[in-house]
Amino acid sequence: MSLRRFQNCNTLIINHFRNCGVEDELDRINDRSVDLLIGCVDTRAARSIIARALTKATCRAAYWLDLGNNAASGQFVLGQPLNARNRRKAARLRTVSELYPEIIDAEAGEDPLPSCSAVEALDRQEPFINQTLAASALAMLARLFRYGKLSHHGGFFNAQSGFMSPLPVDPQLWSKARRRARRP
Repeated sequence: MSLRRFQNCNTLIINHFRNCGVEDELDRINDRSVDLLIGCVDTRAARSIIARALTKATCRAAYWLDLGNNAASGQFVLGQPLNARNRRKAARLRTVSELYPEIIDAEAGEDPLPSCSAVEALDRQEPFINQTLAASALAMLARLFRYGKLSHHGGFFNAQSGFMSPLPVDPQLWSKARRRARRP
C-alpha cells in the first residue's frame, strides 16, 4: 500500500477531516477530497449511511476508519472505500462493511448495547473500551504515516479475555471471505 496521497508522512495530519454526525454532512463529502473519515457510531443504520456516502461513484474519500464497541469488546478497521479515488484492486484495504456486511444491515435490528455516550458507558460498559480502541487505532495510523505501509488494518479487543487480535492485510483472505458470502 502506498502513501502517495500523503505529502508529509512524519506528521500526524489528517487533511480535510470532518466530524460527520448526520446524513446531510456526509453528502458534502462528495464535494471534497477527504483523505480520512473517522466514524465512531453506535448503530448499524449510521454505519450504513457512512458506507453508502463513501462508496458513491463521485466520492473521493481515501480512507474510512471505523471504530465500534459493545459492552466488553470492540473493533477498529481502516479501509479504502470502493469509489472514484479507490479502484478495484487486490491491494485495496477492505472496509468494515465489505468484510462484515452484517455491520451495516439496519434490517437486522440494533443491538441493545450501551451507547458511546459518557453517561451510558459509565453504567453499562467495561472501563476503557473506547480509550483502548482509540489508542490502538491511532497507533496503527501513526505506523501508516511513518512507514507508508501496514501489516494489519484493524483489530479486535476483548476486555473479558484481555486479548487484542489484529486484522491482517491479506488479499487472499478477503477473496475467500467474498466467495463465502456469495454462497447460499
